[in-house]
Amino acid sequence: MGGDSDVGQPPLKRQKLSKPSHKTPCEGSRTGVAATGSAALMARSICSNDGETVGSHGQIRKVEFVRIIEQALFSLGYQQAGAVLEEESGIRLQSPAVQQFREDILAGRWDECVATLSEIGVLEESTYKAALFLVLQQKFLESLEASNTTAALETLRSEISPLGVSTSKVHQLASFIVCFPEDLLAKAQWKGAGQESRQSLLEELQQLLPPSIMVPERRLEHLIEVALQVQREACVYHNTLDHVLSLYSDHRCSRDQIPTRTLQVVEGDSLKVKYKFTGHSKPVSFVAWSPDDTMLLTCGNEEVVKLWDISTGQCKYTYDKPNSCFTSCAWFPDGKRFVSGGGDKCIYMWDLEGHELEAWKGARMPRINDLAITTDGSHMVSICDHKNIRIYNLEEKTERVIEEEKPITSLSVSKNGRYLLVNLVSQEIHLWDISAATKDLPKKYRGHKQGRYVIRSCFGGTDYAFIVSGSEDSQVYIWHRWNGELLDVLSGHSGTVNSVSWNPVNPHMFASASDDHTIRIWGLSNRPMPKKHDEKPGSSNGFDHLVNGGTRDLLENLRPFNSDTD
Repeated sequence: MGGDSDVGQPPLKRQKLSKPSHKTPCEGSRTGVAATGSAALMARSICSNDGETVGSHGQIRKVEFVRIIEQALFSLGYQQAGAVLEEESGIRLQSPAVQQFREDILAGRWDECVATLSEIGVLEESTYKAALFLVLQQKFLESLEASNTTAALETLRSEISPLGVSTSKVHQLASFIVCFPEDLLAKAQWKGAGQESRQSLLEELQQLLPPSIMVPERRLEHLIEVALQVQREACVYHNTLDHVLSLYSDHRCSRDQIPTRTLQVVEGDSLKVKYKFTGHSKPVSFVAWSPDDTMLLTCGNEEVVKLWDISTGQCKYTYDKPNSCFTSCAWFPDGKRFVSGGGDKCIYMWDLEGHELEAWKGARMPRINDLAITTDGSHMVSICDHKNIRIYNLEEKTERVIEEEKPITSLSVSKNGRYLLVNLVSQEIHLWDISAATKDLPKKYRGHKQGRYVIRSCFGGTDYAFIVSGSEDSQVYIWHRWNGELLDVLSGHSGTVNSVSWNPVNPHMFASASDDHTIRIWGLSNRPMPKKHDEKPGSSNGFDHLVNGGTRDLLENLRPFNSDTD
């Protein structure tokens, strides 16, 4: 229940009242209207220093700076220190009128609030009415909760209605009169009489009134957080789980915050085979782990989809359709459903018992080359006919189509479900915003080599700050997501690097898979190399220890073979 007025009056019209002027003490003095009482005191303390600035660039008004410091001291509980600063500087955080207004609100002295509101400073007429409406609305609701219907009706008729706010808002308040007391809080979306609802009212008024009159809560903390965020976004190497940044110096991470050193080379003879899944008649082209890591989907190359139980190694179900030619699949976040698509120009949704729940097909349905479901389950993204990206909103049943100029080889969706990456045979990676309603151009990343084979890229690092991709020149490329800067090119593989996956738990680690039949684990350059005597039995030559709890996501879709894009 807001207090915004929608009366059709000019927004800059000043309210003309017989009561004291709504001008600030400074404005009153400048226009020749004498400020008296508490307003005059505030005028002397502010106007005397109004032209002074602090800081090396002269961009910070001293009065505002001091008031914000005072507010920070009071909010931190340093009442005496705040009072001393007010006394020594001659600058008060709040005028006596504002202080009285706040106290009256918290004490529920509504008539006094109405009288004081006209004395706290200059207000546009619409702002004054909106603030007054909020105060009177609280008065009205508290009277109703106290079963004082007569007082509530009097407030509605004599005080709220004359304000000229929308008829619908007045009717809404009037409807509360006939509801049961136990239903009032729910229907009014109100917390009830007391300090919590009054504090909420005060915060709502603080957002409405000019900040020069009531400084927004925690203003100093907000300014510092914004400054830190700007520094963090400007730091191309920022990659840490520690979200607390130091105030003692400007934030800047060094290059060693991104993984650039091979910590482990995993080869076929260095791993103990737990299960060997057999049953596909054609090469396996796609795998997808369930969200809880207990099941695995495998797609044959234009063949069937199989569901495997990881605990037993047994095939639980084989999904097939006549002429299906499945090539890709993707889980829903609930782990109870998945979708599959392929060359038959159909997308099917299945449950774990093999039941077809939904299908997307028809004469206009294109061939499906890749699929993904966002982590919230709201969107399905598919690569169709090599050059089209189709983003289907599963909740609204709407579709957005993005057309690329060159063939797409792979698709990757960020963990927050907002962005998608596509690798193109034109040696570019494009980043698109899934939620964008406009057809903005994508961010582009260049430098790697790709023309013949399927190359997969992915998001990585803290807040998905990096893009990493394999390449046909046997190297791994890392870019900064926002500015597109190529940060590093990593050597080590001896064949095409066709897939990469960043550890979702540890931002300082990712893996790459290559046609040289190895998987490389990359970490920080200043991290000690694992030692043989530190390995534990069954730890896969130290690999599980290095992954640090992210084995499933780390290796998902790592495919150590090439697939022609033709």
